[in-house]
Amino acid sequence: MIRVVIAEDQALVRRGAAMLISMEADMEVVGQARNGVEAVELAQLLRPDVILMDLHMPLKGGVAATREITQALPDTQILVLTTLNDDETVFEAVRAGAHAYLLKDAAEDELLDTIRALRRGESRLTPQIARKVMDQFRRLAPEFGAEPVRESTPGGPPSARSLSARESGIDTESLTDKEEKILQLISESMTNRQIAGALFLAEGTVKNYVSRIMEKLHANTRTELALLSKRQPRTD
Repeated sequence: MIRVVIAEDQALVRRGAAMLISMEADMEVVGQARNGVEAVELAQLLRPDVILMDLHMPLKGGVAATREITQALPDTQILVLTTLNDDETVFEAVRAGAHAYLLKDAAEDELLDTIRALRRGESRLTPQIARKVMDQFRRLAPEFGAEPVRESTPGGPPSARSLSARESGIDTESLTDKEEKILQLISESMTNRQIAGALFLAEGTVKNYVSRIMEKLHANTRTELALLSKRQPRTD
């Protein structure tokens, strides 16, 4: 039997998925979580084969929960099932350790087939999700020392290699204490709303802070900010 935990804050979606899976002769739902905190707790308690993980949940988001579970339980497979398909969300979920990524409008057979594939040790990404991941890796290639695709021309824009050199020397001393704290929370995969709650700020204020941090560190996405933050030595 494939033992499944469902982590989803919407009761109707959670129960519907549970009914679908329970009808399969080779699957059983052993637990249901309403938020990311419960997902981590159930994973540690039940050690399921597969977890269906929503990304937008209260208390702890799906990305953070995925990261904790995959680090503690490498044999548990995470299947992200969400309505979110923006580039940064997809890439963050994959970086956190998700083994499969399906949108909630996926067919029932596709969901069941993906669960079985994960149990066999396979990874599954829908074609549109796989493309987003590949595109993000290409954008971040200079961060990992990849060779540039093109060389700069006299008077033209800098090449990927020169941009990487500039970014590798970034100094966070230009950030204020508040900006450094927000950068740290971004590296922990917190959303603007979660950061606002943690620092008692308006969500719009956090968005403005993030924009200023991106300008100071010459970053284009939150993923780049997270990578840059992880490369900085801790001072505390």
